[in-house]
Amino acid sequence: MENIDVMVLRALCAWRRSGHRALLATVVRTWGSSPRPIGSIMALCETGAVVGSVSGGCIEDDLIYRFTQAYASTNSMQTEDAPQTIPSGAPQRVKYGVTADEAHRFGLPCGGTLELVLEFDPDPDSLSELIDALAQGRLVKRSVDLLTGTCALEATDQTAELSMDAHKLVNTFGPEFRMLLVGAGQLTEYLATMALFSGFAVTVCDPRDEYTGAWSVPHVRLLKEMPDDVLQQFKPDSRSCVIALTHDPKLDDLALLEALNSDAFYIGAIGSRRNHEARRLRMMEHFDQTPQSLVRLRGPIGIYIGSKTPSEIAVSVMAEVLAVKNGVPLPRDMDVAHMKNTQNIAHNDPGVLVCGVA
Repeated sequence: MENIDVMVLRALCAWRRSGHRALLATVVRTWGSSPRPIGSIMALCETGAVVGSVSGGCIEDDLIYRFTQAYASTNSMQTEDAPQTIPSGAPQRVKYGVTADEAHRFGLPCGGTLELVLEFDPDPDSLSELIDALAQGRLVKRSVDLLTGTCALEATDQTAELSMDAHKLVNTFGPEFRMLLVGAGQLTEYLATMALFSGFAVTVCDPRDEYTGAWSVPHVRLLKEMPDDVLQQFKPDSRSCVIALTHDPKLDDLALLEALNSDAFYIGAIGSRRNHEARRLRMMEHFDQTPQSLVRLRGPIGIYIGSKTPSEIAVSVMAEVLAVKNGVPLPRDMDVAHMKNTQNIAHNDPGVLVCGVA
């Protein structure tokens, strides 16, 4: 499953190639609470088809009403106040939720307000060039002239927040986040599925036929080479995460060592606190690692939710991956190892307080 931005751009490009009028809506400003962050995009075709989201659905409904009713009823008489089809010309800036009534009407929480820029009939050649660049793993800065609607693309190696002034809108688009999973067991199936729906491109590697033979998750790249060889080909970057799930040091350890030499934003391995410490000792004894070089290696992985089943463990791990990806520091009492240590202390010494309860 592609990341949502790429899905939006592909659909928009296809509509324009087929001769349909269409628009691209971008969230450029928010005040108070808003359902979608700045930079979110959606595409609307004159037929009423929509891909992407700028709200919980109510603003999409309003845009559909405003810009597609004329297409749906081309034989009806249009009045001055009737909805129009998608226009041509310069981009428009529109605000939703300015009044309490609008906030209620458009489903904006807590009186939230958001501003959109609407681009009409974006150039399909420019869209195709952007999609191709993203498919090749490149970051691209897309600049839109707000007076003319013309668009320029520029390669960049730095992610950046959306910016806008009176004349120009600049939004940086990145390739999909990637996840490499070592091992093709049941836990991997759950985690891969969650990662796909979270917008990750997922690769699974496992040389063991007894596991890969039963693999059943579509849209996942499955490789049967040794994990450390796969890591060298995968070339993790700052939009990549690597997670070892086999419990087999012959498969996990070498892959993790390769990952630690990369810019991967998340590197971790399944296992208990005892297994994690044994892994660290092996790496220091046999592979010249140091406590400093292993500081990025996470284990036990996941946030503490009392998970026991493979599906619950996958939820725990995916939540931690997304928190790290989004730059959200997790409180120490959500860490699996810390919480289990706390529970063990409380179990061995009933006088110890846990969460304020004796």
